[in-house]
Amino acid sequence: MSIIERKVDEVLTSYEPINKEELTRLWNEVRPSFQHQIIVLDDDPTGVQTVHGVSVYTDWTKETIENGFLEKNQIFFILTNSRAFTEKETEIVHRDIAERVEEIAQAMNKPYLIISRGDSTLRGHYPLETEVMKEAVERNGNVEMDGEILLPFFKEGGRLTVDNIHYVQYNDTLVPAGETEFAKDRTFGYESSHLGEWIEEKTNGTYKKEEVTYITLESIRKLDIEAISEQLMNVSSFNKVVVNALEEEDVMVFSIALTLALNKGKRFMLRTAATFTKVIGGISTRPLLKRKDLIENNLRNGGLIIVGSHVQKTTAQLQELQTVDSLHFIEFDCHLVLNKAAFKHEVDRVRKEAEEKVAHGITTVIFTKRERLDLGEGMKEEELKLSVEISDAVTSIVRNFEVRPNYILAKGGITSSDVGTKGLCVKRATVAGQIAPGIPVWKTGEESTFSYIPYVIFPGNVGADTTLKEVVLELEQI
Repeated sequence: MSIIERKVDEVLTSYEPINKEELTRLWNEVRPSFQHQIIVLDDDPTGVQTVHGVSVYTDWTKETIENGFLEKNQIFFILTNSRAFTEKETEIVHRDIAERVEEIAQAMNKPYLIISRGDSTLRGHYPLETEVMKEAVERNGNVEMDGEILLPFFKEGGRLTVDNIHYVQYNDTLVPAGETEFAKDRTFGYESSHLGEWIEEKTNGTYKKEEVTYITLESIRKLDIEAISEQLMNVSSFNKVVVNALEEEDVMVFSIALTLALNKGKRFMLRTAATFTKVIGGISTRPLLKRKDLIENNLRNGGLIIVGSHVQKTTAQLQELQTVDSLHFIEFDCHLVLNKAAFKHEVDRVRKEAEEKVAHGITTVIFTKRERLDLGEGMKEEELKLSVEISDAVTSIVRNFEVRPNYILAKGGITSSDVGTKGLCVKRATVAGQIAPGIPVWKTGEESTFSYIPYVIFPGNVGADTTLKEVVLELEQI
């Protein structure tokens, strides 16, 4: 069934606004009762695109998870980067994490909430990640998970859910997610825009759209907390809950109802985009970061920008960035990965040229060849493995870079994860905030390749065509 596009303004004005004063009162009344430790598993590093002042860990050892539980903050992130994993790797990692979290929570006698933070355009290892964790928690905790909540709303990226249909905003138009380029993803593609149908599609019919619990905007806008909480209380057998949302306040309303259900003993897995993590974590909104907030010592060196994502939006943003004359651009021919010797030579060439330019104060942009490497039908796993080799090569450029850049910016979810973990070798970073809506900045830890450097994580699918250029102009003070 084809779902029509809708105009953003028409949708936003078609619902009565929330009584914000009453919402604030309810939030202040209920939120203090929420004492769960929040563990966010991020399938790429863009999940911190709404938060600040929180820790991101890049491994999931028992010691790391214990450290997260012992923090003063109620919330911490673990970057798994599972969107770059095979299904088998994803299964192993999520089982390990869930078992360790359950063990630590029992030892500390601490309730917890696991959030599987996934892509707001619905790509990723779903339902595998949450199913594996559900089984591990139930087996090790001798408990039953009542349900799973899906909340992919992310206003900053233009991802809105209304009438149970998930939309992606393009300028002033909302396009059903199943009709966007993201739905055609070679690894994580899908057809459905209606989230109930999407669940049915992704679970191969195990969970039917008719059995899904839908939290409507009508009940949210009426602040019908009791009714929403009752809906959650009636969920069992790991059935699914879909939450509609057009504004962050809608997520707050749902979070109040969720808190009441959790306080009564209900247990849920969550698959959400970034907005929910901010709201449930009680994290305040802060102004966008400026250059002065990030770059304390004005090095004479230039910055280093890595562009890896191949979605159309990234290519359009790169083209806009190329109009900035003061930057130096290097194309990395990643298709040479099929010839090992030529590929190694290309990696060395790109790194040396970039080092020379950055050392002379010229910010340098390394971008991968824009055409995808296509091995043909039935070769998804092989293509994924080659993409890992390419990513490893890109991260080696950062790891072996002999000049300290003024800042580093990576474009693309998987690219930015690998640059952060394998290039910058970050074990724990602090989220400084956002430099543009949906674009987070880490301050790297002492152990990093470049300690305490501003690291801008720019998702592949966020922003207007000019946003990358605007961010770089801010960092360059041009």
